[in-house]
Order: sequence, then structure tokens, then C-alpha cells
Amino acid sequence: MKSKVAIAECRTYRQEPAERAIETVLDLLGGWQEFVSPGETILLKPNLLARCEPEKACTTHPQIFAAAARSLQKEGFENLLYGDSPGNHLMGTEQTAEGCGIRQEAEALGIGLADFSKGEKVMYPQGYEADHFVLCSGVRSADAIINLCKMKTHQLERITGAVKNTFGCVYGFNKAASHARFPNADSFAKMIADLNLLVKPRLHIMDGVIAMEGNGPHSGEPMPMYVILASADPVALDSVFCRLVDLDPALVPTNVYGQEYGVGTYEEERIQILTEEGEVSMAEAVSKWGNADFNVERGADFKGQLNAIRFLQPLLDRKPYVKKQLCVGCGICVQACPLEEKAIYLKNGKPAYRYRTCIKCYCCQEMCPEKAIDVKQGRLARLADRNWKV
Repeated sequence: MKSKVAIAECRTYRQEPAERAIETVLDLLGGWQEFVSPGETILLKPNLLARCEPEKACTTHPQIFAAAARSLQKEGFENLLYGDSPGNHLMGTEQTAEGCGIRQEAEALGIGLADFSKGEKVMYPQGYEADHFVLCSGVRSADAIINLCKMKTHQLERITGAVKNTFGCVYGFNKAASHARFPNADSFAKMIADLNLLVKPRLHIMDGVIAMEGNGPHSGEPMPMYVILASADPVALDSVFCRLVDLDPALVPTNVYGQEYGVGTYEEERIQILTEEGEVSMAEAVSKWGNADFNVERGADFKGQLNAIRFLQPLLDRKPYVKKQLCVGCGICVQACPLEEKAIYLKNGKPAYRYRTCIKCYCCQEMCPEKAIDVKQGRLARLADRNWKV
């Protein structure tokens, strides 16, 4: 059976068009009754990476959150809560949600905040990469999770969408600690696949009205894509996102291990794309909504033939660096580093790196509120991307 991915066009975040797009993708997938049952406690889990204005396209837009919530309430599902674990563990969910505009929408709709203030260790012996997680209590107490993710780029995994957004179910500092436990793109993606198998969101809705390209997931630039995507299969949803921005889904580790571990599929022939006009092919969807100029890392990233020369890895790694003219010396990047001996520290009031200990998790870049940290490739890495693709 093919995985269904519904696409609806949405060219503005105004309330009526947003609600129409959400209703459209839900109707195409069979309605809410396919995913939730009366009486269940339903957790709406947006992307609340950081406290920033909706216009920056860093977090799930409050109108998409509100549209999904209203749609559920209209169908009689009243036991709704919301929550996410922000990237900065020192800032609470409620404060972050307020800065993103989601707290205000939730309160207007009578939706309370789930308990993301504490965590519970959950053993997961069947995990392929991770044998336990520390999950937020609100995740543990929910009957059903609706994943309201954002269409964005990501320095570690190339993109962050439905699969990666479940990382916000992990409690507080344990998110940063996970980067230390799983320090590269592959091991981190394997852990994320395990997490998806554990928490099992019922439905994934992606806010792609205004996406983020470039230096994501926090410091990139807004890019209109004008779509809402939805699917019960997060890997299939993310792979459609990839195709829309001319990125091979097989180059995204969360897709690769998501499929390998049974979370979903990224293979085009196993995905059915549904629209208001009927079923369309991937090529037709790309023709209508695609953007080949979308700024995302498309290089093969040193696979295949390069395995024989892995001793060159230090010269091939992509390193974070500080744009000193933008840095204000706030120290949030230092707080975000998951290592006990920080790979980044303040020197004369500005961040500096210990690259020998840096694990290239890019938490510093992810959490910088001033867009003052970017990631660069050396000449050898750029040459490898051009000449050794697989």
C-alpha cells in the first residue's frame, strides 16, 4: 500500500485561507476520524525551536497551529493540549510559545499547555541506535500526537521536517546531550528514527507556506513555497518536501534510516500524492509547487568512493564559524554546546572554537538569535562535492 501525502496550496497566513488548506488536506486523507478518537487527549506539537517572530519562518506559524486546532474542535475533539521542548533548555515552553505567537492562539481557543517542565526516562530496548529516551511528561500522558512541523533547512541533516520535529518530545537539556551521544548526521538520524517509532505521531502537517532556506533551522531566510503538506507517513512527507526543492531524498539521513527502520518510505513509486484536483505524479507536483533555486545543501556529502580516504575527514568537515560583525556576545551559543568541555567559549567577549573537540552538531548555529554563526566548507570539501558525488 502506498503512503498518501496530501498537498494544498496556501498563499497567505490569513485565517480563512489557512483553515481552508488544513481542511483540504484532512479531507484528502479521510478526515480526523482516521487519526484520532473521541475522548482521547490530543497533543498538538508545533515546532517551537526558539522565541522569534512568525515572519522569520523559524517556527510553525500560529495561524497554521490555530487552523489545525479549530478543525479538531469543529469535529468535536475538545481534549487538546499543546507543547514542544525549545532548543534553548533555559527558556521554557510557555515563554517560547508566547514569542512565536502560538501561546496567544492556544489561549484564545481554550487549549492548555501540556507538561513540558519535566521529563521521564523511557527505556527502549528494541531501538536500533538508542536504548532509552527522556521524554517530556506531556508527551507521555498524551493519547495521540499531531505533529505540526515546519519546512526548513538544517545544517546537520540538510532538512528538518516531519521526522526531525519529533525531537521536541525529548525533555530539556537531554536534547543537547543527545547531540553528544549521537554526534554525526547518521547516528543522530538513527536516533530520530527510533524516537519516531517510540512516540508514533498519528498525523504530520507541514507548514510550508513560508519555508526557511539557507542557514537553517534558525538563521536562514524566509522563502515562499505556498503549500501545506500532510501525511501519516513522516518520511514520505519529508521526501515530497525534498523533491519540491530539488533535493534527492536519499541524501537525507532521516529519510534513509526512517525507511530502513520502518518509520516510512521515501521511494517515489511508493508515494501517492493527493490534491484537490485529484491524484498527481511527483513530477506534476514539482512542476506546480517546486522551487529548484531553493537554497539547500545538495552535495553527495562524501559517501561511496570517499570511504577509502576517511583519514581526510578533518579536512572535509563543515565547520561552524562566527560572523563577528553580527555577534553581540550574548553567550547563548556557549550554553547550547552539549559537551561537558565546551567546544565554544567566550574570548574577549566573543565566541571562539576548539575545533579539535567540536562534534559538528551545529547546536551553536541553531540557537544563535543574531544569525551570527554560519557553517563553512574547506576547499577540499567543495572539490569533493563537485567531483565525488554518488
